This record gives sequence, structure tokens and C-alpha cells, in this order.
Amino acid sequence: MTRVAIIGAHGKVAQQLMRVLYDEGDDFIGVVRNEDHADDIYRFGGEGVLLDIEQAQADDLAHAIEGVDAVVFAAGAGPGSGPQRKTTVDFEGSVKSQKAAQAAGVRRFIQVSAMGVDDPVQDGSDESWTAYVAAKRDADAELRGSGLDWTIIRPGSLTLDDGTGLVEVGGRLQRGSIPREDVARVISAALRTPATVHAQFDVISGQTPIDVAVAGVAPGSNGPASDD
Repeated sequence: MTRVAIIGAHGKVAQQLMRVLYDEGDDFIGVVRNEDHADDIYRFGGEGVLLDIEQAQADDLAHAIEGVDAVVFAAGAGPGSGPQRKTTVDFEGSVKSQKAAQAAGVRRFIQVSAMGVDDPVQDGSDESWTAYVAAKRDADAELRGSGLDWTIIRPGSLTLDDGTGLVEVGGRLQRGSIPREDVARVISAALRTPATVHAQFDVISGQTPIDVAVAGVAPGSNGPASDD
């Protein structure tokens, strides 16, 4: 059984992840910023931790996640939030979580990012979108240099459709979408797949079963292992 700390456990991907972990027989704690959100974690069979990652110090978070086997950073400021919160949640929250993992002696760290954040932002993009892309890009860069056993998962456009269990994984994929349920299952598969350590990959809906697709990711790569 794996014990997982989920940062941003009230988010839609995180909610799906809790269901998946419960089904897999894993244990989890969910870090949320208000008590109402903690009720969902208890409902899924997990342990809720009340902590606002925008206000808390890394040491506070480290204390909260002591004893876990892995951290999943799935927090985000969300639609409608301004540029400042993109920075304080998506970037600074990730960096704080990385430092907390290091302080707590937790090596494994999986980050939910987004496709295309290394690409230039189109001219005329609004300020919030520009800040979001920068926050995700910079958080990923910090994680790659953290010394942790990281995996960066970059899903396409997220949908509320039922998961299909079939995906496409690659270092750089064409734009596409993916149900949040399938993203959660990719996270769970990555937690069980040592080859995903130090790997960063895009994921969208496709034709390959999730476990097979994730198993094809080569260590230290940006996508599936090559047949060459």
C-alpha cells in the first residue's frame, strides 16, 4: 500500500485521483485550505489536512506530509483567478511543496502540469493566461532541478467526460483533450512505475491502455521509449 499526499485535493483531477487510489487500496491525505473541502476527502476514505499553501511555510507543509511515500501536486488557482494567484498557487505553491517534500524526506513527487507551457504565448493573450503558462513552465523547471524523484505529467484540455482508460503519451503531442478521470489513472500508474522517474510527458486521449502507455515511458526521457 502506498501513502500519498495530494496537494490541492479539492481540484477536479485530485477528486478523481482519490477515487482511483481508494479503489487501488492506497492510503492518502488531502491538503486543502478550508474545512468544507476536507469533507470530500473523508468521504473518499482519506485524511484531510487544513493548510493554505499560499499562506503556509514549507516547514508547515513538511510536517503535514511526514510519513508519506509520494507527493502529488495537483493544485491550481483555477479559472477566473488573476495573474497574482497563478503565481502564488501554480508556481510558488509547487516550489513550496517541493521544499516540503525534501524537508520531510519524501523523494517521489508527481506534478500535474499542462501541455504546451514551454511554447511561446501567442500575441494578444490575456494577462491571466500568460501568467498561468509562465507559472506552470517555471514550476516544472524548478522540479526538474530539485533533486527529487519527479515525474511531470502534461495533460491536454481537461474534460468532465467519463474516462476511457485509453490514452496517447509522448514527449510532444498534437493538441488534444482528455477526461480528468484518465489523468487521475495516469497519475496512479506513474506512482507504480519506477521508469517514470525523471520523465516528463504529454498525455491525451488515444488508443493505448493507460498501464501500457505509462509502462512505455523511458527513464529520463520526455515520452515513450523508442523502438530504435
